[in-house]
Amino acid sequence: MMLAQKLKQGDEIRVIAPSRSLAAVWVEKYEKALAYLENQGFKVTFSKHSQEMDEWYSSSIQSRVDDIHEAFLDDNVKAVLTAIGGFNVNQILEHIDYEIIKQHPKILCGYSDITALLHAVYAKTGLVTYHGAHFSTFGFDEEAEYTQRAFFGCVMNDEILTIKPSQTAKEYTVIQQGFCEGTVIGGNLCTLNLLQGTQFMPKTDDAVLFLEDDNIMGDYFVYEFDRNLQSLLQAYGKENIRGIVFGRFDDSCKMSADVIRKIIAEKLPKDIPVLFGVDFGHVFPMITFPIGGRVSINAIKNPVIEITHH
Repeated sequence: MMLAQKLKQGDEIRVIAPSRSLAAVWVEKYEKALAYLENQGFKVTFSKHSQEMDEWYSSSIQSRVDDIHEAFLDDNVKAVLTAIGGFNVNQILEHIDYEIIKQHPKILCGYSDITALLHAVYAKTGLVTYHGAHFSTFGFDEEAEYTQRAFFGCVMNDEILTIKPSQTAKEYTVIQQGFCEGTVIGGNLCTLNLLQGTQFMPKTDDAVLFLEDDNIMGDYFVYEFDRNLQSLLQAYGKENIRGIVFGRFDDSCKMSADVIRKIIAEKLPKDIPVLFGVDFGHVFPMITFPIGGRVSINAIKNPVIEITHH
């Protein structure tokens, strides 16, 4: 495990678009996010090809790879934020020079389709990456202070982080009781599963899975989530799963604590702690958590999630 230097006020943050183009971000959200980060004392710069957009609402593989290399090679840049998610970041994984990233470690943060990039970087370099806010996330208002505090708390200090429910979530639901410690793996479930059988899927014998998904399946979402979860558990092996933390889901997903109980009923041993409704996913607000970092979970009546290495 390798940790990048923590971010501090005055540092430069580079925005890249390794999936969907920055040009796809609403102007209002772009301007609001930029103003917020600059008002917090950061210098925000944008990668050369971040505004390119083709028929796939993205840019060429070469453009995206070049922007990643340039961001990590620039010693003035201390953190790299992705512009937004999308569908095609896995196109670029085999073209990245991971030695550049290993020799110039920096904070890398995003979510959704960026899940694949975060895990590829961790698998190939050992660098802890961060599942959390995109650049565009800072342009949204829904309990924004919670998202902001969670992001900066994770990337600006070394203290143990205790994850507490937002006002929106109110409380986290214990599906199965227990205690565990382990390595954080996870994010967007269907995107993470794209890495199965490739060199870009991290291997660990003590995975604590943080899992969420967006509804692109409509009325079939629960069925798709169920089989994607089964596939991931088979890939890692039940004996290597220490715990599971499920995020929050859009209402259209029709996910609830009862649905989760049914989904995991025959998939997991009863002594593996499982939580539901934690503040991450394709809803606001959201926490930031470290891919490859360390976490402990005490799943009791009032569950405690502590990020110990981030």
